[in-house]
Formats: sequence, structure tokens, C-alpha cells
Amino acid sequence: MTTAHDFSATAIDGTERHLADYRGKVLLVVNTATQCGFTPQFKGLETVYQQYVDRGLVVLGFPCDQFGGQNPGDDDETATFCEKNFGVTFPLFSEIEVNGDGAHPLYQWLKKEKGGLGPSKIKWNFTKFLIDPDGNVVKRYGSTTKPEKIAADIEKLLPA
Repeated sequence: MTTAHDFSATAIDGTERHLADYRGKVLLVVNTATQCGFTPQFKGLETVYQQYVDRGLVVLGFPCDQFGGQNPGDDDETATFCEKNFGVTFPLFSEIEVNGDGAHPLYQWLKKEKGGLGPSKIKWNFTKFLIDPDGNVVKRYGSTTKPEKIAADIEKLLPA
């Protein structure tokens, strides 16, 4: 059986990261953008991350420029923007595609597990996937769902 732990991705600093490194952690995987109407959700994502990181939550941000060119910078510019404007400390990855033939394998799998609008489609930036400590997708949330609204679902997956 495939889990999130079977995938790897390039971190925003250029190093390869294996999601198996997060085994035993609750993951919130989000496709992000720096120039989107939902960009202020970075603040909520960081707040939720800080609230639960000590209990085992890791937020993983995957910049994507497929929706209206709303992540125009390179990886360095994206990292600087997120840190400077929203104090982001959770892991960010290199820009990826989430739809189409070039979709990152992680996102191909996420969409297959929790299709939402269908297995081949992420509708917009800031779509979120909640993954349990064993690497299974528990739930998918649309762009309009604010991170703080996911807190109760995160709580259920974390140790007391």
C-alpha cells in the first residue's frame, strides 16, 4: 500500500527530502502561492503549525504557479517572501505542478486518494490534505477552508 511516506520532494533550499522522515507525524500538505487572494492563509498555517508542532504536526508547503501565475518568484524569492511577510518556519519545498502531466508524484497520489473535484484536478491554491501519522490521507480541504478551521481535525490525530 502506498502512503505519503513513499514520496520525496526537493526542499526549497534544494536538498532532497524524503517524506518518510515525517513518519509518526501528522502532516498538513498545502499547495501555496505568494500572490493569491488566499496568500494570507500563510499566517494561519504558521499559527496552526506553532500550536501543534510540539505534539507532532508538520505543515508542508508546496509552492505552485499553475493558477494564474500567482507564485511568480524563484525558490529564494518565495522563501524570503514567506518568512518576511508571514514568519513562516514550517518546511517549504521547491515549486511544483499539482495538475496535468507534470504533476508531482505526491500530488498525483493525493488526488487519487481524495479526489475532491475528481482525481485529476486541484481547483486552486491552498488546497489542503490532512495526513495521519501512518501516512494515510484523512481529509481534503478546499482553498476557502482557513487553517484554523482544520484544528479540530488535527487534534483528533495527535497524541494527547
